[in-house]
Amino acid sequence: MNMQTSAVMAPPSPKTLDEVGLSLVMIRDIVLKTLFRKNTNVVTELAKAICLPVPITQEIVDMARGQGLLEAMGTLGAGGTVSSEMPYQLTDTGKARALDALAQSEYFGPMPVPLDVYREQIQRQSIRNIQITRDQLTGAMGHLILPDDLIANLGPAVSSGRSILMYGPPGNGKSSISNGIRDAMGDKIYVPRAIEYSGQVITVYDPIVHTKAEADTENPNGLRRTARYDRRYELCARPTVITGGELSLSMLDLVYNPTARTYQAPLQLKSTGGIFIVDDLGRQAEPPQKLVNRWIVPLEENKDILALQSGEKFEVPFDTLVIFSTNFHPNEIFDQAALRRIFFKIKIGGPGQEDFLKIFALVARKKRMQLDEASLVHLLKNKYPTINNVYANYQPVFLIDQMIAVCDFEGIPYKMTPDLVDRAWDNMFVKDEIIVK
Repeated sequence: MNMQTSAVMAPPSPKTLDEVGLSLVMIRDIVLKTLFRKNTNVVTELAKAICLPVPITQEIVDMARGQGLLEAMGTLGAGGTVSSEMPYQLTDTGKARALDALAQSEYFGPMPVPLDVYREQIQRQSIRNIQITRDQLTGAMGHLILPDDLIANLGPAVSSGRSILMYGPPGNGKSSISNGIRDAMGDKIYVPRAIEYSGQVITVYDPIVHTKAEADTENPNGLRRTARYDRRYELCARPTVITGGELSLSMLDLVYNPTARTYQAPLQLKSTGGIFIVDDLGRQAEPPQKLVNRWIVPLEENKDILALQSGEKFEVPFDTLVIFSTNFHPNEIFDQAALRRIFFKIKIGGPGQEDFLKIFALVARKKRMQLDEASLVHLLKNKYPTINNVYANYQPVFLIDQMIAVCDFEGIPYKMTPDLVDRAWDNMFVKDEIIVK
């Protein structure tokens, strides 16, 4: 799927020490800590570790040498071989300074990106810059049977980059639709390994949330265009954070590690440039109204407020498509003020009989279950009237999987029968009865 990949401008690589954007003391201390913690003693390897260009790394090393913190080891490499690069090591003063710096913060490795510099990159790759077409959205959801009016409502909602509330009875694909929206994006953005604010390091890149993307090596022009981007960033697919009943307000705050004395970005900051899905809203320990109240400023002003351990508050950009999904009617869990702040409200209802049969036939073909007209008539005429003919998207998969389990156990061919329908139906619903204890 070809989307906006070529349109996302890469963060320019710093050309001077000043363009790194950090204090010289912070830069020097991260280098000393990296040398202390990693088995690295030549400039090219150190440059890879701190994600800065070699000339800038050499300048930092020369500065540390001038301060008596590093010393050259000669040109002999390991095993007495002649090395093409000058190896360096920490002096006793350098080791003492590295230990002192580690006591203040255990962070070492990739240089963080200043928050203000990251803010500029967020604008270059904003989720609100994306325009999704009907074909792209339909293609990403080709495995789902969806009414045309639903796609017509989802398209503008996704392209706006604004918040979406999907509601309706359970089992009708709200989670699958959310994932389809994510797949429709299809392009890549640059995620900083860490950012810096007020001398504090906040790690952002998270391999659980972010999926590294390979550079486009098939396009030589594209390769040249991205080859010199700022290596403090990882090129990733647009991130998706999915939370459910476990979501709590504390998960939206900065996470401070008192041992390492560093911060980890909260979920919504990790999802910058991508999608944050709040699934099963109403199942969390926090009331839905309270959770949505936490999002009011970000949703309205495109910024979020975070706090350091010291209590100091600061603004970070909020560039995320938030999708709320709930089985409750919105009026049951929100007041009108909260609903007003969620830009799009889309009902995801169950299928009609015609779409239900389409889904049933697709699932049966995929799972090699042979359909039988008499069994289908039995299902539609005798079973569904007992639940007022309320169809749901999950039911074909559930019923066919149940029938397949019976066929496997009994050693009989995969063919639908009225008896198999009855046995599968009994497992889909639990009869109301009093259990004598």
